[in-house]
Amino acid sequence: MIRRAIQNSKESIAKLSKYYNLNPKTIVKWKKCLFARDADMGPKHARSTVLTLEEEAVIRHSISRLPDVDGEVKPKKTFKQYPIGYFHIDIAEVRTEEGKLYLFVAIDRTSKFTYVELHNTATKPIAAEFLRNLIKTLPYKIHTILTDNGIQFTNQKRHKYAFKHIFDRVCTDNSIEHRLTKVSHPWTNGQVERMNKTLKNATVKKYYYQSHQQLKEHLYDFVMAYNYAKRLKTLKGLTSFEFICLQWTQSPELFILSPHHHTLGPYTFISIKK
Repeated sequence: MIRRAIQNSKESIAKLSKYYNLNPKTIVKWKKCLFARDADMGPKHARSTVLTLEEEAVIRHSISRLPDVDGEVKPKKTFKQYPIGYFHIDIAEVRTEEGKLYLFVAIDRTSKFTYVELHNTATKPIAAEFLRNLIKTLPYKIHTILTDNGIQFTNQKRHKYAFKHIFDRVCTDNSIEHRLTKVSHPWTNGQVERMNKTLKNATVKKYYYQSHQQLKEHLYDFVMAYNYAKRLKTLKGLTSFEFICLQWTQSPELFILSPHHHTLGPYTFISIKK
């Protein structure tokens, strides 16, 4: 150790300075030191910048945990279980070099089966047609649909004398209960919001598309892989299609026809219409 060697050396300050390539003042300082290690630079008694002396004492003596609260603890809220056929529907905006598109997304709350369409506009008739296409695509019945309070899905309060909304008419014609999220509570439709994010992260937020057609093809491939190949933890390792087939064997009354007779694909109709 250099410091110990300097302290024990009988050579002159100049020779030691030249030998160790150190400033003579440093040699003198180390010669006068009674020890070879660096002196402690911090406070002699370290204090917490967060805790008071009393709080430090409490923690030091292992009293850092509050006693358990007596009484019943409220159980965590969980999603109510529904048979397949409960769909969350929403609209998101996406862009390519050709401009803006509206992404209509529907996801089954139970099977996680996803259906999407791309449109140049987001009007009431298009929303109604999207629902009709969804109904035609599925091998099972839809019993409930949850949407936000957008004009594409329901009449606004200021239109209290308007005719029944076209989207609601499609629901009524097909014996579907149409539920709405609470105003200013968009998270109640969080399942489809998360799917919107998943679709965007896999497409427009990750890749650049020169045309609507490029986005359409990539989106089609992703949704097909999601429905038929992606194994989901919430479905105990099954894909959405496998889960639907399992439901067919357990609850055939929920189905219009056997899912096995459908053409292999995402059952996804992706259109770009003006």
